[in-house]
Amino acid sequence: MKQINVITLGCAKNRVDSEHLSAQLAASGYKVVFDSDRTDAKVVVINTCGFIGDAKQESIDTILRAVAAKQAGRIEQVFVIGCLSERYADELRQEIPEVDRYFGVKDWEGIVRTLGAEYRNDCRIERQLSTPKHYAYLKIGEGCNWRCGYCAIPLIRGKYESVPFEQVIAEAQRLAESGVKELMVIAQDTTYYGIDLYGRRSLAELLEALCRIDGIEWVRLHYAYPTDFPDDVIEVMSREKKICKYLDIPLQHISDNQLSLMHRRHTKTQALELLDRLRKAIPDIAIRTTLLVGYPNESAQDFEELKEFVRRQRFDRLGVFAYSEEEGTFSADKLTDNIPQRVKEYRVDEIMRIQSEISLANNRARIGRIERVIIDGRSGEYYIGRSQYDSPEVDEEILIKADSRRMLRGRFYDVRITAADEYDLYGERTETPKIQTL
Repeated sequence: MKQINVITLGCAKNRVDSEHLSAQLAASGYKVVFDSDRTDAKVVVINTCGFIGDAKQESIDTILRAVAAKQAGRIEQVFVIGCLSERYADELRQEIPEVDRYFGVKDWEGIVRTLGAEYRNDCRIERQLSTPKHYAYLKIGEGCNWRCGYCAIPLIRGKYESVPFEQVIAEAQRLAESGVKELMVIAQDTTYYGIDLYGRRSLAELLEALCRIDGIEWVRLHYAYPTDFPDDVIEVMSREKKICKYLDIPLQHISDNQLSLMHRRHTKTQALELLDRLRKAIPDIAIRTTLLVGYPNESAQDFEELKEFVRRQRFDRLGVFAYSEEEGTFSADKLTDNIPQRVKEYRVDEIMRIQSEISLANNRARIGRIERVIIDGRSGEYYIGRSQYDSPEVDEEILIKADSRRMLRGRFYDVRITAADEYDLYGERTETPKIQTL
């Protein structure tokens, strides 16, 4: 059986693409392994990221390592797909010609046929999961229409294209049948879903339909753009028990000066009003956000305003990135990258210093609570779990000391929180495993 090693870099949307590709290859009899350094696979497919400077460098380094393995005779072929290949195909062919072939972000039929497999339309909703089998990412849209000043996604992925409603539901049902209990709903902007196909925002209707699928117990919402956030989504989140009280909503900044330069299409007042609406409708919601510092013309006053915003909002989860100039974007073409790198790095560290104190206080407030936890696995003497307030891979974990009672991956248990640090919690299992569906 021919083996193919699929290496995925970047965001969860890339992961979904790799899983669909792997299902196509498996349908033709190939064995697919994911991100493996220990494999007999002679063919490597690298699904790249081209979003920001660090991600691009990681992709290039991974390609170069694969090429070196090919030159040493450990592998026979290297293929590159994804965002970096879409955006820089000509440059890559010149600089790294040892790669057998480059493909863009939508040429899935091309890569499948080049690998000697048959591209099958009846496999469009099939996946080979690279995650643990109890959770999966569900991509409901591709591309983006917002064109924020710093963002290259519209240049790489194009305009927003919703996945048809029936196809999303069919894929979710297939995932549930395979044992998936938790769905992470993703797109570049999940709230934009449906406008291109149905002339209206249809995310609330989609979330309700996902909640009706037998076997799915948690539905989690990622990447929600704050401008024109749909009120019906807030209502559904507050009402549906299967929807996690969790929202990933990248705000990027709060200074009106910076929001305007970033082309974010909302103001500070509108952002604050949205956060207030969310918390009033869903009092126990955990909000994750990401921020961007060091964007052109970010003044000391802008940054102080951002720090005060973080202090006041006390976000449950927060990430922060230093601005890097991306060719072809508004900020690269029209603005000057005038914030020194050392200042950018200081501002990243300062925001994270504030957030670490907030996170510790938030976590300590949970000590003594009993929370419903899903088990992701075991590491050493601890079982690794998460509550509804945490997404896998990016958020906090609940570490449960292993005792004589076995805890099963993908099962739900009631856990009492006993201790906390800045980014993890510790707990103990209560007597009765919580395995029933909602």
